[in-house]
Amino acid sequence: MAHIGRLSSKSTVLLLCDMQEKFRPTIFQFTNIVSNAARLLQACRILGVPPIVTEQYPTGLGPTVSELGAQGLKAHAKTRFSMLTESVENQLKSLGNPQQAILCGIEAQACIACTTYDLLERGMEVHIVADAVSSRSPTDRLFALSRLKQSGAFLTTTEGVLLQLVQDAKHPNFKEIQKLLTHPSPDTGLLAFFSSL
Repeated sequence: MAHIGRLSSKSTVLLLCDMQEKFRPTIFQFTNIVSNAARLLQACRILGVPPIVTEQYPTGLGPTVSELGAQGLKAHAKTRFSMLTESVENQLKSLGNPQQAILCGIEAQACIACTTYDLLERGMEVHIVADAVSSRSPTDRLFALSRLKQSGAFLTTTEGVLLQLVQDAKHPNFKEIQKLLTHPSPDTGLLAFFSSL
């Protein structure tokens, strides 16, 4: 599994990084990024994949945006760029130290990058949802994704994650997941990235 990156709903965690109110006007494609992350959160709730939410300096940057649908989840406050704070580490331990992480949020070159490096160093497989990750600058976003791919993270999409997690139309939750796939994910400006690979 570690070599090909096949996602499974078992031993997997969804990491939702810093999708906060003050970032709304400055992050490239913010509305679409949050919309895709919200679908991932809905799917993971259906499939029993636990979510972890962080907020970067919430006193100054505000709370997680309501449209993510993370109400009821405890947000871990942080000042460091990596999501792997002591309280997040404790939550991962309480979840049995999952082996795979689905990662989305902001910013690609900062918190997403630092989180990815920390997860890879602890031996976890990291799946970065490219159409649910962004930055203030499209250039920073694209180069960060390229760099993280070089480091061994798997780049994927919202729809790719949803379909990999069920893997079969006979899955007992497939109909619920299928409803989340009714409309294709919005374009989040990734075509320039893939044309440069």
